[in-house]
Amino acid sequence: MNTKDYAFVRAKLVNKEEIAFLDVREEDPHAQEHPLFAANFPLSRIEIDAYSKLPRRDVPIVTLDDGEGDAQLAASKLMALGYTDVSVFAGGVKEWKRSGGEVFRDVNVPSKSFGELVESKVHTPSLSAQEVKQLIDSKADVVVVDVRRFDEYQTMSIPTGMSVPGAELVLRLPEIAPNPKTKVIVNCAGRTRSIIGTQSLINAGIPNEVHALRNGTIGWKLADQVLDHGQSRKFSDVSPATAKEALNKSRKVADRAHVKRASKSDLEEWQTQSHRTTYFFDTRTPEEYEAGHLLGFRSVPGGQLVQETEMYAPVRGARIVLVDPSGVRANMPASWLAQMAWDVYVLDGIENGDLTEKGTPALTLPPLPKTQEVDAQTLQKWLSESNGVVVDLSTHKNYCKGHIPGSWFALRSLLKDALAKLPKAERYVLTSSPAELAIFTAPEFADLTQTPVYVLAGGNSAWLDAGYAMQSDPLNLASPTIDRYQRPYEGTNATPASMQAYLDWEFGLVEQLGKDGTHHFWVLDPH
Repeated sequence: MNTKDYAFVRAKLVNKEEIAFLDVREEDPHAQEHPLFAANFPLSRIEIDAYSKLPRRDVPIVTLDDGEGDAQLAASKLMALGYTDVSVFAGGVKEWKRSGGEVFRDVNVPSKSFGELVESKVHTPSLSAQEVKQLIDSKADVVVVDVRRFDEYQTMSIPTGMSVPGAELVLRLPEIAPNPKTKVIVNCAGRTRSIIGTQSLINAGIPNEVHALRNGTIGWKLADQVLDHGQSRKFSDVSPATAKEALNKSRKVADRAHVKRASKSDLEEWQTQSHRTTYFFDTRTPEEYEAGHLLGFRSVPGGQLVQETEMYAPVRGARIVLVDPSGVRANMPASWLAQMAWDVYVLDGIENGDLTEKGTPALTLPPLPKTQEVDAQTLQKWLSESNGVVVDLSTHKNYCKGHIPGSWFALRSLLKDALAKLPKAERYVLTSSPAELAIFTAPEFADLTQTPVYVLAGGNSAWLDAGYAMQSDPLNLASPTIDRYQRPYEGTNATPASMQAYLDWEFGLVEQLGKDGTHHFWVLDPH
């Protein structure tokens, strides 16, 4: 197995050359400490993610773990999938640190550290939770816009707040707050998205006074204030005149950020190009995307793309192409990606008539291994007769949302340990969401047991389609739930200590960026 060292990876990053530096551990160990641009790319999902996230088969890939052996396994799998320039980072995270490399905690660290850099450079205005509460209580002329995903907003929100995900702000706000004297408060769960959202409005020249809610819903809770739950207030469509003016504003920001422009002829060339990694993202809402989109583009709403860039584009140094027929929701995210040192383009000249693809495209996957399958009806009969144990390989989050009654949660990356905890059975039936994950896992599972192994045809979706019930308890865990790092800003059960520790960590990110020295980030002067 080829190996690479700190000097190789650092040189690629400093020289802005393409590299897929992949931390192949599960998300929780990744979140404990990792290099800045080591994208989390779990071994468990390599066949599911590889072809969409690593489109160029000869891209330099370096796999990373912390001595568990996952990096070697991942490298072998990637080579079997046809990738030709694959190496293992020798010595893992410990060696990165010994070599002088900076390590970072948490997830989506490039974006979060960039957000802190933005605030430190241009002093993005913010108000405390107490100040915002006083404005709301006094019935001041103020609107609160929540720039997170809609599902996050529904979980918990600031009273009176409306869901306006980040890339929608410049397009929607002129009709949400048509009076320029209306104060605008931008919130997220913590800091990054509210900083970026607030600064987006300022950069675009929105006439209103705009402030971030300092520390987001975390700050609200730490101030002992009450959050709303289950709200559904959302933005609405805007007039053509408003959309045109928003396009003009967003285009000026993109131009100042040196965003490049692309045409349909560029698109045709890049979609067949083999010597350059190019990501094609549609930055509108998922609903608009499903109604009609361009062939080869993936749906990634622009605000989330800026927040979670390495999750969608793990090849640092790649080209990114954004499209939105209205222009606004491509230009504004592009302006941020350019400041994060991505080679970013906005595709111009696209009209609704060009959006001929419907729905959500199927995953691009390697050939599926041959497995013994069972349909949902037969499985239901086996379970009623206690003749089988179902093993669910979905994420723990999805497992808790709903799983086949009596099934066990297991991680593909920890199968041997999981098998020791599973009940003895006449047969094991593997299932998952997506269904293909269980199929890829089945040969590995079968190698570890003498018990017959089956795969539920169609996975959990097929069980539901057959009309059978799911249960949502968190019981029957054959693996630890390390596939998901518990973010202190998600859900409603984080402790004050963990929330404060998270904020303290964010405040220290600018200093860490300086120590790391590989990022090339810069910040646009808003004036």
